Amino acid sequence: MQCPDTYSFTYNTTLCFCNPGFFYNTTTSTCSPYTVSGTAVDEFDVGSGVDYSINIPANIFAFDTIKKFTQSQAVFLEATLVLLASWLFFCFFVRFGKLGDGRTRWFRIRWWLSRLDVSFATRHWLDDQKVVKKRKTELGGAFSIASWILFIGLFATLLYQVISMRTIEIHSVIATNAPDLASFHNDMEFNITTISTMSCSNFRGFGNLFTGNPAFIDARIAPLSTFVRFACHNTTKGPTITLKCDDCQLISDNLYITWQFVDLPNVPAAAVGFEFKLTARDRRHKKHMSYVSGSLKNGSTNSAKFVTYRGRDPNILQFNLFPRVYRNKHDLRLIQPLFHDFIPGSSFSDANQLRASLQGSNDGFVNTTLHLNYLSSYIVQVDNQSTLGPVGFLADLGGLYCVSIGIFFYLLVQFEYRFKRFRHEDAVMRSIRNSRKAQERWDKLRKYVSFTWGRGLSPYEDRVSMEMACCNCFAVPKGGPPSSFNQRKQTRMDTISFNNKVSTPSDKVLRDVNYQEEHNGNSIMSSSDVDPQVVAAADIPLPPSLEMRAGMEISIPEIQKNLKNLYEYNMLLREKLVSTQSTIHALTSKASASSDQKHQ
Repeated sequence: MQCPDTYSFTYNTTLCFCNPGFFYNTTTSTCSPYTVSGTAVDEFDVGSGVDYSINIPANIFAFDTIKKFTQSQAVFLEATLVLLASWLFFCFFVRFGKLGDGRTRWFRIRWWLSRLDVSFATRHWLDDQKVVKKRKTELGGAFSIASWILFIGLFATLLYQVISMRTIEIHSVIATNAPDLASFHNDMEFNITTISTMSCSNFRGFGNLFTGNPAFIDARIAPLSTFVRFACHNTTKGPTITLKCDDCQLISDNLYITWQFVDLPNVPAAAVGFEFKLTARDRRHKKHMSYVSGSLKNGSTNSAKFVTYRGRDPNILQFNLFPRVYRNKHDLRLIQPLFHDFIPGSSFSDANQLRASLQGSNDGFVNTTLHLNYLSSYIVQVDNQSTLGPVGFLADLGGLYCVSIGIFFYLLVQFEYRFKRFRHEDAVMRSIRNSRKAQERWDKLRKYVSFTWGRGLSPYEDRVSMEMACCNCFAVPKGGPPSSFNQRKQTRMDTISFNNKVSTPSDKVLRDVNYQEEHNGNSIMSSSDVDPQVVAAADIPLPPSLEMRAGMEISIPEIQKNLKNLYEYNMLLREKLVSTQSTIHALTSKASASSDQKHQ
C-alpha cells in the first residue's frame, strides 16, 4: 500500500508506520515530528507554590501587567528625563514673551508660572542679608515644578525597586526524624503521557510497588493499590497514566512504579516521547500547590536525535521529592517535586531497524518506570527576609527629596547670583500687575463717581453737557433733552445734599455793585460782568495734587485721601459758582429795573 508521506515506511507488506521520532497526526493524516515548543530539546517548568516577588494582591495592583512594559528601572528614569527636559524647554520658551502692560497672554502665562513657586518662595536672593521676603518668581516656579518632576520620577523608580526586589528567600536545612516526616500531609498526583498512536487498550496494568533499594535488605514489595489510585485515559497525544495519593505518607526514600504497553493488531507499541506533571498540595492550605512539569523527547545525552522508544529495556523517569517548611506562611508544609533525570530504554533511530522490530515479536513492549526519591533525611526550612524596612524606605525617600530640591536650589542661587535681573523680576511683575489692577479699579471708581455725582454715562448726556452755556447751568439745549434726562437730573438735584454752608456775596462786592448802579447807569452791565470775574479768579485756588509715587503700589488710604481732596476742592468751586451766580442775578435784576425806568 501507499504510505501517507515521505516520513513513513511500510512493514509487514500492508502496514505503514512513521519514521523514528515521528508520530501519526490524525488531524492532518501525516507523520509529524515530536517537538517541544518548536524545538527538538526537552523542556521543564517548576513551581514552588509560594511567590515571594509580590506581596500585593493582583486585583489591587497588577504588577505583572506593568512589568511587561517596564522591564527595568531605566524606563522610569528615561520618562522622567524626557518630561523634565520638556518642562524646562517650555519655561525657557515662555521667557521670550513680552510682559507689556500686564494684559498680554504672555504676561498671564508668566505670572501663573511664578505662582507655581512652591519650593523656593522664601529661599531666593536675600538682598544683602536683609529681612527675608516672600518672593515668588518665574525662575523659582520653573525650578519648583522641575524639582517635583524629578522627585516623582525617582520615587516611582524606588517604588518599582521595592516591589520587584523587596524580599529575598532564605533556605536552611535541618535534620529530620520520624515525627517531622509524619507531619507532612500532602495530596499528590502524577500524570504521565506516552506520546504515541497507542491507546489505553495497549496498557497492560501496573505491577507492584517497590520500596527501598532493590539490592539491600530494606527492599519491600507491596500492592500498588495500597499506596495510590491509578487510572488510564486517552488523549490526542496518547494514553495518560494518572496516579493519585490522598494524604500521602511516604514511608521510604525510594519508590518504584512500573507499567507497560504491548502490541495489538495494527497498533504496535511504540512511543516518541513523554510528558509529565507532578503536583503536591497541602491539605490545610489548598491554595498552595507545588509542581514540576515538562516534556521528554530524547535522552539527556542525545537531545538532538529523533528516536522511537520500543523494546524490553524500561524508560526510567526519576524525580526527587523535597520536604519543605515555609515559616513565613504559617508553617506551611509542602513537598516539592523536582525532575532529576531521564534514563531512556530500548529505542531506534534508524527506520530499517525500527521496521525489523515491528515485524518481529520480541520487542513489542514499551516499558516505563517511575522512580521517586524522597529526600527524607533533611527538611528545607524556607523563610523570607525584607531587604528594605520602613525606616530605610523613609530614609531613601527623604534622600531623594533632598537631592531633587538641592539640585535646583543650587541652580536657582547661581542664576540669581550671576544675573541681577533675576533678583528683582518678582518686583517688576508685581508692579506691572498692581498698576494694571489699580488702573482697572480707578476706572471703575471714576465711572461710579461720575455717574453718581457728576455727568451720566450716556453719550447723549456728555454731548448735551458740552453744549450748555457756562453762565446758565440750568439752560435747556435746543430741541430739548429727552424726558429721561430731565427726570434723572431733577432726581439728582433733589436727592443730593451737602452739609457745607453756602456762602453769599461779600459786602465789598455789593458796595461795588451799588456804586456802579448810581454812577454808570446804562453801563452797569458791562462793568459788573468784569468785577465778579476778577473776584472769582482771584479767590479760586489751584487743584490739589495727587500723592502718587512712581513704581510703588497705591494703597486704599492714599486713594481715599485723594478722593477727599477732590471732594473738598469741588465743594469750594461750588461755593464760588453759587456766589458768582448770585452776583450776576443781582446785577442783571438791577440793570433791568434801571432800563425800565428810563423807558418810562
